[in-house]
Amino acid sequence: MRINLKFDFNILSKKVLSQQLDALGVNYTIHGLGEVQINTLPHTVSLEIIEKELASYGIEIISNQQMALVQRIKDAITMLINDEDNYKKYNISTYLAEQLDYSYPYLSNIFSETTFTSIENFVILKKIDIVKSTIIENSLTLTEIAFKLNYSSVAHLSAQFKKTTGLTPSAFQKIIKKRKERKIMS
Repeated sequence: MRINLKFDFNILSKKVLSQQLDALGVNYTIHGLGEVQINTLPHTVSLEIIEKELASYGIEIISNQQMALVQRIKDAITMLINDEDNYKKYNISTYLAEQLDYSYPYLSNIFSETTFTSIENFVILKKIDIVKSTIIENSLTLTEIAFKLNYSSVAHLSAQFKKTTGLTPSAFQKIIKKRKERKIMS
């Protein structure tokens, strides 16, 4: 039996961080999107030990401040896109500026310098990833997916999908369907 889940990655991340840091006896403050302030460390705990414990959960300590800010931008975008209710309410630039407390031109500049792509392109890639996942799950129609991801039309979604993947959503659906059929036969 397959069930579909919705994750609040912010809550999940904070919970994992809290559990791991509490277990190590670290005095800390979680500030939000990818920021934790270590207030005091027990004499038996080093940053390397914390890094090792968090690595098993896919959490990495970033020492470069620009890279840290870029990761916070990516996390904020991912959280917003996954939050269907708020995604339709917010403009990405306004949301990022409010969440990260920097001007959008500054965030955009840092992001572009560090990743060699724009925030807008990253948003498109995240949305296309969601479209692919939703098509694979076969849970929504293209019209429903377009509405969920705030596309102006199915044609706009399809054009962006083809530009990004080289395939139309329909061609992608056919490929996935054939793969599933082969899997069943083997």
